[in-house]
Amino acid sequence: MQPTRQPSPAPLPAPPPTGGGRRRWFELHSWIGLKLCLFMGFVCLTGTVAVFSQEIDWLLHKPMRVADGGDTASWGRIISAAQRARPAWELEGISAGHTRLFAARAQMRLPDGRRRFVWINPYTAQVTGDTGWFNVQRLLRNTHRHLMLPVIYGVPLVTALSVPLLLSWLGSLYIYKKWWRGFFKRPDTARPRRLWGDLHRLAGVWSMWFLLLIGITGAWYLVESLGGDAPAAPVTHLTDGDAPPRPVDPAAVDAAVRHVSEQWPAFTPTGALVSRDGRGLVLVGEATAWLVRERANNIAMDLQDGTVLGRHDGGDLGMHQRIAEMADPLHFGSFGGWPIRLLWFVAGALLTSLCFTGVYIYGLRTADALRARARKAAV
Repeated sequence: MQPTRQPSPAPLPAPPPTGGGRRRWFELHSWIGLKLCLFMGFVCLTGTVAVFSQEIDWLLHKPMRVADGGDTASWGRIISAAQRARPAWELEGISAGHTRLFAARAQMRLPDGRRRFVWINPYTAQVTGDTGWFNVQRLLRNTHRHLMLPVIYGVPLVTALSVPLLLSWLGSLYIYKKWWRGFFKRPDTARPRRLWGDLHRLAGVWSMWFLLLIGITGAWYLVESLGGDAPAAPVTHLTDGDAPPRPVDPAAVDAAVRHVSEQWPAFTPTGALVSRDGRGLVLVGEATAWLVRERANNIAMDLQDGTVLGRHDGGDLGMHQRIAEMADPLHFGSFGGWPIRLLWFVAGALLTSLCFTGVYIYGLRTADALRARARKAAV
């Protein structure tokens, strides 16, 4: 009696039937997508939502919302308003509104060491209220950057995703031949697997530039986390001494700002730091250097005699420092207003969809293979 012959299992998701090099890239691309889809998708999703995290906080917290009132109040009045409204709190720094519908934000430290944000109407210099330091923006930032883990472990773990991300980008160029023809290819709706495959490729070609950008900047963050970070952009540090906190003189602040505008016409202040004793002021902001964080442009003033204590222009940074300063604006799209951030959000959504549609396509291939094996066994 002949033993019953068991049908051999059908192969699972089959790579493109072409050369060995393309087959290996397909297998690597599939393995990365299958093993890392949830982790990578979560990181991409939190980063995408973080693009508009300040707007989410704006919707949740009434003190952040103001009407566009035309001309803004002076820096002296805004700083003084925060200090007068919360005299027992220490002012650590203040920044202009995110847009013209946002209140100016003062970060202040309470006597017990906690931090809170005090919001000031930038047009009337009236305090609108205060909110907690830990908000949606902080939640998304910490989750996306280091998964709420200790920074020494979380940052390398997250930024290490840049390696498989770049490998997936490179592999897609080999797998998808003549990919440049796919920008306006209409998805085939005949079969679910074909439809999702076409949607996956369509999202891939439209987000290819963004995937490369995120991969490169993520790789830079990985280098920084492993000790290759550049020295911080120079800032003149104010001497606080042991004197108790004292409020600044708003007239002296306004005089210092006018002096800065005369000495450095290209500089537009977007934030300020004051010393504990109220004698020193550091302004940070935008100047002629392109794609640098605002802290790279700064000037320090003595509020008593009006002298310049130090000045640093982002355009004078060395190559290593300039790369470090460019990483954040490029990674988060924070250099061009809401149109750029909207573009980054859409591209991030496409990148997130690639993580989940890829594994779904793998599941469809697996189901097709299992059905084929069942049909063969039934014959």
